[in-house]
Amino acid sequence: MKNKSKIFITGASVLFLLGITSCNKDYLSVSHYSILAADQMFKSDADATAGLVGCYTMMLPTNIDGDWGIKPNLFIGGHPTMDTQATGWDKDWNQQAWVPGSPELLGGWKQAYTAISRANDFLAGLATADKVSSALKTSLDGQARCIRAFYYMWLAKAFGRVPMLATGENYINTPQKARAKDFTEMWDFIIADLTAAVDELDWDPMGGQYGRCTKGFALSYLGEAYMWKAYRVPDQAAANYQLASDALLQVINSGKYALNASFTTLWDPGAVWTKECIWEEVLDEGSQWNQWSNLSQAHNWMVHFVAPPSVGGWGTLYLSWEWWSCYEPGDKRREASAVTGKVTNINPLWRSAPGTGYGYNPYNQVNYSVGDSLNTHYHFLMSGEAAPSIWTLKYFRTTRANYQAPWAPQQIYYKRYSNVLLDRAECLFHLNGASDATAWGYINQIRDRAWGNQEVGKTAALTATYLPYYQSMAAFFIGNGATDIVKPTTYPLPFNTATVTVPDAQTYYTQLKTDKGFASPVWLVALGQERRKEFNAEWCLAQDLIRSGFIEDHININYPKLVGYPNTDARVQDTYHTYRNFDFVLLKMDMPIPTDELLKNHLCDQNTAYN
Repeated sequence: MKNKSKIFITGASVLFLLGITSCNKDYLSVSHYSILAADQMFKSDADATAGLVGCYTMMLPTNIDGDWGIKPNLFIGGHPTMDTQATGWDKDWNQQAWVPGSPELLGGWKQAYTAISRANDFLAGLATADKVSSALKTSLDGQARCIRAFYYMWLAKAFGRVPMLATGENYINTPQKARAKDFTEMWDFIIADLTAAVDELDWDPMGGQYGRCTKGFALSYLGEAYMWKAYRVPDQAAANYQLASDALLQVINSGKYALNASFTTLWDPGAVWTKECIWEEVLDEGSQWNQWSNLSQAHNWMVHFVAPPSVGGWGTLYLSWEWWSCYEPGDKRREASAVTGKVTNINPLWRSAPGTGYGYNPYNQVNYSVGDSLNTHYHFLMSGEAAPSIWTLKYFRTTRANYQAPWAPQQIYYKRYSNVLLDRAECLFHLNGASDATAWGYINQIRDRAWGNQEVGKTAALTATYLPYYQSMAAFFIGNGATDIVKPTTYPLPFNTATVTVPDAQTYYTQLKTDKGFASPVWLVALGQERRKEFNAEWCLAQDLIRSGFIEDHININYPKLVGYPNTDARVQDTYHTYRNFDFVLLKMDMPIPTDELLKNHLCDQNTAYN
């Protein structure tokens, strides 16, 4: 792990610091001087640097929306693909049954606009700050623009057109504002912020503090923004794909980023902000490991949400059999990403070797065949509703989750270097056609890592970096009376020691397109399927499939309508198909504007699919 400092986000970093008076008969009187003036943030370099942390704070779970980081991100970025699934009231997100009143929509909306308002206030003050040194002012401006662009992109990808509050505007001084008049106006606003940030920021984070926005962040998101503009404004598509390709190529050529040698280790606590990471949310385990009382902004309920109920989890996140079965033999990403129950009658091609994802979590040594009555491939929960007995290992590999132990260190990626490679491949296919060798080369590079070839010769280094955490975790539970844990001496999933042959992507997906009947061109099938394998349960997947134009083909082919049985039917035990009874509606991929926003902001209108 890089020995670099981090931004520490604490209650002392808020934008306005409130004084507290003693509790006497005048306790309602608060002297004016106990509230710092707004320009206090800009009276020195130190004040300005600390003030920007109040904007970065919104990247973590907050009291605005304590579920930020999983909800609403999973519900908007995962569930519409049907590769991630749910039970109870959450299952509406697998059926295009979300509505303007869905609380997850409002939670994300409020989180984003709170962050945008803070960034707008900060940028307005910074513009006239004559006591902040020029070089620092430039960097802080670029970072604040990146934060604002990040949240506007989250809103734009989720809702389509949204109100665009400019520098100095917030929902206090601008409570009424219409949505951007068209997609050109909206995406040009975002592109302008990121373009400015590219010029203002360095490749390395300010002060060596990982967690700050960099030139790589700005260029990676700028490339994606141009791609979204190409999708939303088709008559300008070619020019925008070229601009996107140019921005992404700078990231690739910078030498600052690379794929992790092992896909498997990406979610391990042993190293954060590796060369593959462009932007992530790092949640630590806290000083009171696994205690409900250990509440802070550096945590969320991730493990509790994603773990199986038999070990104390809530069951918010299940994975589909359609996703589990999409992998080719030899692709290590499946067992690195998920674990099944110890199911019966499973296709032999789908069954992992014992100890590597079949009924057993190799990271925290939990057996999933105990307690859930998993004698079928479905787990029954919530009054008989069925959900696939497949759970993510991206977010449940760090502790034995139960209702008394909800916390665990997490890495939640928003953008990885693999995103950049696949995004540039998409641009090149649009620009140069289906035979572009560089684009296929990016896909094959990702597949080579997926089969474990980049691990060869690196077992000792990878083990030294990533095994110690699992040894310390085992020691913790052994020291607290666990009798079924053995302190590991090797990494939970073995690293490759010899290279293997990886099927050529173009050849494989040409055949898959024919076999499954995809309507999309073969390059889009390849990108869509690789993104499913690479980014399952990461919040970019649905938006990547939507923007690329693959989402409808994916749903219709990978989740055919009326195949199998409803999840309330006992016969669900006899099928590995997710039952879909709705027709896919592309317009619904723009989520409804939250009801609360429409009631308070009378200039804002609703998306077409929900009128």
